[in-house]
Amino acid sequence: MSVHNRKQRERADRERLIVATAREIAEQQGWDAVTTRRLADRIEYSQPVLYSHFRGKREIVGAVALQGSSELAQAVRAASAGASTPRERIVAPARAYLDFARANPAVYDAIFQLDGGLAFAQDDTAEPLKDAFAALQENLGDVAGDGVAPGLYTEVFWAALHGLATLTRAGRLPRDGVDARVQLLVDRLVSE
Repeated sequence: MSVHNRKQRERADRERLIVATAREIAEQQGWDAVTTRRLADRIEYSQPVLYSHFRGKREIVGAVALQGSSELAQAVRAASAGASTPRERIVAPARAYLDFARANPAVYDAIFQLDGGLAFAQDDTAEPLKDAFAALQENLGDVAGDGVAPGLYTEVFWAALHGLATLTRAGRLPRDGVDARVQLLVDRLVSE
């Protein structure tokens, strides 16, 4: 292995360590606790080394968001793999989405609430963000109905899920009503 390849691998390993550590701190203590000083101390590298990978917290949040978007897409696809009816093709990704938001609050915030410098619904939108949207849309194309663009249908579905996730996490909706809300949403979106 060449010295160049080894250095590239070490750099990629450090970057993964920074992102994983930021994510761990954020999940345990919130994003306010994620500082470059705390990250540098935790990973035992100097702040200049940290800045050689990311220009600051915003880029770190963006990296966590991209990683989380990939995980969200995988979760939605895995949950939808066995779905066969139009109803199941909506219920499965809805539950997977809401479960992901509940289980990974700091990552969810990085994707949808915090400024990680990422563009949504633009030509330059990062692939993991596009893929998370595509994972939802893959399940909804058949159920969108005549004359409704699958992309628009998916946007409305996503907005409803995001509202449910955000309001439930904030305590504005009781946690014990999630299944009933998903069923109501599905009832309104699927005409069998």
